[in-house]
Amino acid sequence: MTTSQNNANTTAPASKTEQVLAMLTREQGATLAEITELTGWLPHSARAALTGLRKKGHDITRTKRDEMTCYYIAEQA
Repeated sequence: MTTSQNNANTTAPASKTEQVLAMLTREQGATLAEITELTGWLPHSARAALTGLRKKGHDITRTKRDEMTCYYIAEQA
C-alpha cells in the first residue's frame, strides 16, 4: 500500500453508524431528531439503528431532555 492510499483511508469520513455512536457518547447524548438530522434517516430507521447497536452490545440508556427522549451510552467502567 502506498502512502497516498494509506492517507486516504485515515481521512475517510466516518460511517453514519460511527457518527451516531459519537453522538451517543456525548455527555448530553442525542435525541431522535438530532440523529435523523445528522444521518438523513427517517425516524423508524434511526430507531432500528439504535436497536442494532444494542444487539452489538452497546448499553444505550434512554432519558428525557427538555421533554424529548434522549439516548446515550454511559462511559464504560
